Formats: sequence, structure tokens, C-alpha cells
Amino acid sequence: MEISPNAEPPVCKVIDYQKFLYQQRKRQKEIQSKAVKVTIKDIRFGPNTDEHDYNFKLKHAQKFLEEGNKVRAFVFFKGRSILYKEQGEILLLKLAQDLEEYAKVDQLPKLEGKRMQILLSPKTSKKK
Repeated sequence: MEISPNAEPPVCKVIDYQKFLYQQRKRQKEIQSKAVKVTIKDIRFGPNTDEHDYNFKLKHAQKFLEEGNKVRAFVFFKGRSILYKEQGEILLLKLAQDLEEYAKVDQLPKLEGKRMQILLSPKTSKKK
């Protein structure tokens, strides 16, 4: 293996190639283990979710964000409840507003089929 090709004369070293590959794989694995793993937690609402249920799920979302997870909140429309699209959007925007100090909105409410979803990611806290 060539150590420094620009030196005069070039410096080389004889090594065990399998050991070299093993050490490379080991370094790669160590780098991957130190990487931050992002998980997404789902929270499901109905278009006519009551205030108590909303507050219960709001606390869960708050806990997930404090742990550093992303939160995907969605309103699932069943059958004829698709008529209440506006209520679903209002519910998700209210959630985003209530979690404003914990999260930032990655994706505004968007209707995909029978689900309207919003994606929230935790705000990075700056420590002094």
C-alpha cells in the first residue's frame, strides 16, 4: 500500500489486505452507530375529535417532540365524514399552533385520499 506518493522516493508499506478491509468495515459501522436516527410517530384524529381526546393526544405529541422524534398527525375520514374536510384542517392547524414552542411545521395540512396529514419536527434547543 502506498503511504505518501509525493515523497522522494515514494513510501510504501506491506499490509495484510483482509485486515485492512476489516478495519475499514469496523470504522464504517462505528460511524453509522453514531449517526442520529430519526423516527416518526403517528397520531390519529377523527374529524369530530372531542376536546378531552384532543388534549390527551396533544400531550403525547408534546412528549414525542421532547424526545426528539418527528410527529405525523393525521385526520382519518371514514365514509361520509369526508364532508368535514374543513374541520379536519382546523384541527391540524390548532395542533400545530398548540405545539408551536416545541415543534416547527415541515408540511402544512394536505389531503391525500381519505387522510389529511401534517408533519412536525422538533425545534433544536440551543444550550448555553
